[in-house]
Amino acid sequence: MSQASFSSLQLHPDLLKNLDSLGYQAMTPIQERSLPHILAGADLVAQSRTGSGKTAAFGLGLLARLEVKRFRIQSLVLCPTRELADQVAKELRRLGRSIHNIKVLTLSGGTPFGPQRGSLEHGAHIIVGTPGRIEDHLGKGTLRLDDVNMLVLDEADRMLEMGFQSALEAIFERLPRRRQTLLFSATFPEAIQAIADRILVDPVKVQVDADHDQQSIRQHFYRVESDGRRLNALHRLLLEHRPDSTVVFCNTKRETQEVAERLLDFGFSALALHGDLEQRERDETLARFAGKSVSILVATDVASRGLDIDALDAVINYHLAHDSEVHVHRVGRTGRAGSQGFACSLYSDQELHKLASLEARHDRAIEGEPLPPEGVLDRLPMRPPMATLRIDGGKRQKVRPGDILGALTGENGIAGKAVGKIQSADNWTYVAVSRDAVKAALRKLGQGKIKGRLFRVHLL
Repeated sequence: MSQASFSSLQLHPDLLKNLDSLGYQAMTPIQERSLPHILAGADLVAQSRTGSGKTAAFGLGLLARLEVKRFRIQSLVLCPTRELADQVAKELRRLGRSIHNIKVLTLSGGTPFGPQRGSLEHGAHIIVGTPGRIEDHLGKGTLRLDDVNMLVLDEADRMLEMGFQSALEAIFERLPRRRQTLLFSATFPEAIQAIADRILVDPVKVQVDADHDQQSIRQHFYRVESDGRRLNALHRLLLEHRPDSTVVFCNTKRETQEVAERLLDFGFSALALHGDLEQRERDETLARFAGKSVSILVATDVASRGLDIDALDAVINYHLAHDSEVHVHRVGRTGRAGSQGFACSLYSDQELHKLASLEARHDRAIEGEPLPPEGVLDRLPMRPPMATLRIDGGKRQKVRPGDILGALTGENGIAGKAVGKIQSADNWTYVAVSRDAVKAALRKLGQGKIKGRLFRVHLL
C-alpha cells in the first residue's frame, strides 16, 4: 500500500480538507501513479482492478479542473451500468461537497426519460451516465457536449462486453476534439487498445493491481466430483465459514435463479441478481444486500463490477469463470481497499483447462483442498442482522437520509445504532434497521410524518 499523502498533490485546500474529513489518508497505488498526470492535463490509460480507488483518482482530477461559476457541462463520465453510474455520481458529490453549488447529474437507462430531460434543462457541471442513454439524449437534442473538457471512460472493457461500442462511437463524434480523456479498464483487450489509439493523444499508461496477492485475498479451490455435488459443496462452505455477506457467482442466469432458490430451501437468506430482473427488482435486491438484510447474493457477472458494497466478506465461484480475467474481477469483489478477503472456487474435472489457465496466470500450481465435513450440514444457516424497509418517497419528494433518521429516532423512536444503511432513489428510499427494531420502526414511520408528510412504508 502506498504511503503518499494527498497533500503532496496540487489540489485546492478545500478539496484536501474534505478528503481529510472523509478519512482519506494515504493514496492507493492507482491514485498515486495517475493523479499527478491527470492534474497536469495529460490523457491517461489506466489498468486497475475493481476496488483500487480509481473513482477518487479521476474524480479529484475533474473536480480540480471544474469551473463552478461556468454553468456548463464540463465533464462526462461514461459507465457500463446504472448501478455503477449511481455509485460514481454519489462518490463525486462526496468528494466535491466542499465546492458550493456543484451539480452532478446521472443519466442512465431503466429510469424515465422525461425527468432527465427536465433536469438537463436546468443545467449541470458533470454528467455521469451509461452510453445508451447518453446517445439517446444526444439524438433527441436534449444534451449538448460542446463545452466538455474532460471525458472519463470507467470500466471501458465492460462497456464493450455489453455491446456499447456503437453508442460510444456516436458519443465520441459529438465531443470537442480538444479535451482531456481518461480511460480506465480492468482488462485490456485489442478493442480497448484500438479505442485508446484513436481517441487519446499521447496518453500516459499506468498499470497497477493487475492481480490479487495472497496477502489481500485468500483463495481456496475445491474439486467436486460432478455438477450434482456443487450445491452440496456450496452448502457446506457457507455453514463452515459463515460469512456475513457473500456473492456466489454463476455463469448463467438460469443457474443463478436455481441456486438462489435452493439456498432459500436450505434456510439461507439469499437473492438472485441477473439480467432478466426488472430495474425495480434489481434496485431492491441490491438495497437489501447492501443493507445486510440478505446474506447471500447469487449473481451472474453483471454484478462483478460496480457493486456498491462497503465490505464483502466472501466470494464463491460456483463454476470457474470462462476466462482468467473474469475470475480476477470476481475475486476482486472481496478484499477491497486493503482489507482481508476470502474467495472459494468450485471446479470439476471438466474445468481443468480453466484451472490450468489460472495456474499459468499466477505462475503457480493450484492444489484442491478438502471440503468441510458433511457434519457441518447439521448447523443452522446464519441469519442476517438487519431488515430493509422501503419508504415510498425519495429524491423527487425531497426526502433525505437525515429526515428519515430523524423520524426514526425522534421522540419514542428507536435507537440510532439500530438504523443501518439508508439508500435514496428517485421515488423511494430504502432503510436498513435491526431485526429486533422492525415493528417499532414500522410503527414510528407509519404514524409519524417525514418533512410534514405521511409516506407508505413496506417491509421487504
